[in-house]
Amino acid sequence: MKRRLKKLLPAKLTGRPGGLRSVVSLDAQNLPETVPEEVPRITNETVAEHREEVLKGARKFIYPLQHSKHRIVIITTGIIVAAAISFLTYCLLALYKFKSNNTFLYRVTQVVPFPIARTGGTYIAYENYLFELRHYIHYYETQLQRDFQIDVDRQQLLQYRKEARDKVVNDAYVKILADKNRVSVSDREVDTRIALVRAQNRLGSSSRVFEDVLRSYWGWSVRDFRRSLKQEILKEKVIAKLDVATNQKAADGLAKLKAGANFVELAKQISDDPSSKGSGGSYGFTIDKNNRDVPPQVVEALFKLKPGEFSGVINTGSSLEIVKLQEITAGKAIASHIVFAFKDAKVFINELKAKQKTNFYVTL
Repeated sequence: MKRRLKKLLPAKLTGRPGGLRSVVSLDAQNLPETVPEEVPRITNETVAEHREEVLKGARKFIYPLQHSKHRIVIITTGIIVAAAISFLTYCLLALYKFKSNNTFLYRVTQVVPFPIARTGGTYIAYENYLFELRHYIHYYETQLQRDFQIDVDRQQLLQYRKEARDKVVNDAYVKILADKNRVSVSDREVDTRIALVRAQNRLGSSSRVFEDVLRSYWGWSVRDFRRSLKQEILKEKVIAKLDVATNQKAADGLAKLKAGANFVELAKQISDDPSSKGSGGSYGFTIDKNNRDVPPQVVEALFKLKPGEFSGVINTGSSLEIVKLQEITAGKAIASHIVFAFKDAKVFINELKAKQKTNFYVTL
């Protein structure tokens, strides 16, 4: 065993007891012949020089990275621009050439203001046109089972397209007239109209039923319904303000009644309703609070009267009326009315059209 250990240990350690110290105290002959140069010290005077040397060595790695980032930005920008151009081209062709009206394009027009026509200095949004057209299509497809892929119904669809386009153009003229005559419709007025017809059970027995009817018949939400109703109220208010002659005629008729004129005789003389004029304004049927053959504004006013009383001038939207309650039994009223029909909105719209022509961007 001892002999093996001697073979494994260096000769200088095995020769004598002081061998270990002799290893530690090696002479200069065992040191490396070359000694590294002294590292220079960095001082305040040389720090800028050393920093520049370090940065110079790093630039060869930074510049390629910056160049790669620049190329990535250019390529990404190019892809985005190409995608945007392709998307815009598709939308333009689908809307203006092929006249598509699918849900995707409708959503696009709600974001991108593609025009369908220009009236004076006002552009008419393509979205307005699709809003009208789509609820027509939904009704005829779901309720009347029309198939617009067959020739007969396809011709009918073309007619609906023209009607929808004409409506949004006329609505644009109504807005111009409204702005000119300082006429507007508030959300409160829309709420009041809805509450009025809801109270007479004309919009379903509950909000849930109302929403379901709108969705199934027209493909509308309540918000869509409010939008359409607001436009309708605006048109009514514009006509009511511009049709000065009808307003004056109704005011004169009310003044005559207050002065003691006979209601029946006056109705025969001045009423614009041909169905009741000959009978002195009599409706010819009993009226309850849910009667849909009588404007809701008239029904509301009628059930506030006492037998023998007549109302003031009531604006129904399409006419002005004065109603008289004859009697009421078991919630059903017998009444008469005098009607003062407003002029058609087209009378005022056509006057404006003659001054401000319409340029169509879609031919139907």
